[in-house]
Amino acid sequence: EVQLVESGGGLVQPGGSLRLSCAASGFFFSNYPMSWVRQAPGKGLEWVSHISSGSDGTTYADSVKGRFTISRDNAKNTLYLQMNSLKPEDTAVYYCAKSGFPPSSQGTQVTVSS
Repeated sequence: EVQLVESGGGLVQPGGSLRLSCAASGFFFSNYPMSWVRQAPGKGLEWVSHISSGSDGTTYADSVKGRFTISRDNAKNTLYLQMNSLKPEDTAVYYCAKSGFPPSSQGTQVTVSS
């Protein structure tokens, strides 16, 4: 059974940082490109970032480019999202997912507020 478990969310002040993690199990993690997506209150899903299976390719939404960094550790079956210079508009539930698939996990809440 495919399992993706996000962690690392929380309340942070504008300008602060958080590092999200996503622990994967039930599939051959290192074979799959992965993505982070988010859903802000009252809005639809927004793609945030993508990383290739071997970490040699990453892409970002314009809204997070230069502030967020996606990475992965295939030996640990874990995906990461380093978020710096956080803004109130980054407030959302963040999900990890196989790229091209909708999220099926619970996500982790990120709230940016003073």
